[in-house]
Amino acid sequence: MSLEDDLTEVKRRLEELARSVIQLERNLAQRREEKPVRTAVGRPEGLVTIPDTPYDSSLWTDSDDEGLGARDRRAP
Repeated sequence: MSLEDDLTEVKRRLEELARSVIQLERNLAQRREEKPVRTAVGRPEGLVTIPDTPYDSSLWTDSDDEGLGARDRRAP
């Protein structure tokens, strides 16, 4: 390929990229305009409520402190 052919191909691909970016921006704008589906309680669908009550300590009895290793050994 000649230099002119290469430059023509690069220009074509840049134009294609620009069209794709414009389409992506339009799709994002449409998604922002759409309102999320809300449940009967008024929360967006898919959200999970985490209770304020403390977790049961028996969940952690056999766990190691992350990054510190086992409880009966010292960290380096």
